[in-house]
Amino acid sequence: MVTNLNTHEELLDAEEVADVLLRVSSMLMTSGANTNRILLILNRFSNMLHSDAQVFINHKAFIITLTDKKRGVKNTQVRRLPAYVINFSIISNLSEASVKAEQEQWSFEKIKEEVLRIEKLKHHPRWLVLSTVSLAGSGLCYIFNGDPISMLVTFFATLAGLFIRQQMGKHGYNVYLAGLLGALTAAFIAAGSLTFATSIDPQIAIATSVLFLVPGVQLINSFTDFMDGYILTGFVRLMNGLLFVFSIAFALFVVMYLFKIQGL
Repeated sequence: MVTNLNTHEELLDAEEVADVLLRVSSMLMTSGANTNRILLILNRFSNMLHSDAQVFINHKAFIITLTDKKRGVKNTQVRRLPAYVINFSIISNLSEASVKAEQEQWSFEKIKEEVLRIEKLKHHPRWLVLSTVSLAGSGLCYIFNGDPISMLVTFFATLAGLFIRQQMGKHGYNVYLAGLLGALTAAFIAAGSLTFATSIDPQIAIATSVLFLVPGVQLINSFTDFMDGYILTGFVRLMNGLLFVFSIAFALFVVMYLFKIQGL
């Protein structure tokens, strides 16, 4: 919806600026930034472009109303958010770019070019994510006094669970269902591998094999949003995190029931 427009050129300018700011907001939200960080970076860019940005943040979409301070041109746009993939390098790159833009007085074209460059940054290779997360799970097993066999089982259980979750996300399945099946896979492999080894307690391996699914970023962001006064956004993030926690708990319950394992 566009109002107070005098020329077609103004319309294109207003839409371009709003599109760039929506790209920034979308990347920050889906990469794991909290609301305060999103608004801080967004306001830096909008001030550089002599605009006032008013945004409505939803877990699935962003709505932005941009007002040109010089011409009074208003533009409202909506962008549906893509799948959430935690990526702190995107957040740090956009934060650094917003500071440089403010200090060096970047033009709109320079800002747009940098935002598009950051948007195209590649994520870490899949093999690297799978291996490092699995090593982290194995390390947590060691911290909780797991023996070498339990650590090895935890490594492969985490690897399989994360692979399943990634595959389901890649094909567009519900994120909570992907989390549930990922947890079921990891816990089932851990329990199945160690239940019949009478000298080994499988509980540590089962518990640590699903820790890669713990929604730490969502829960931390919900807390900071509550503290900053963004109650609605914080509540949505909290419920999103709790649904993942419920998926993990349900998967553990099913596996423990099937293998007759006592409480963790």
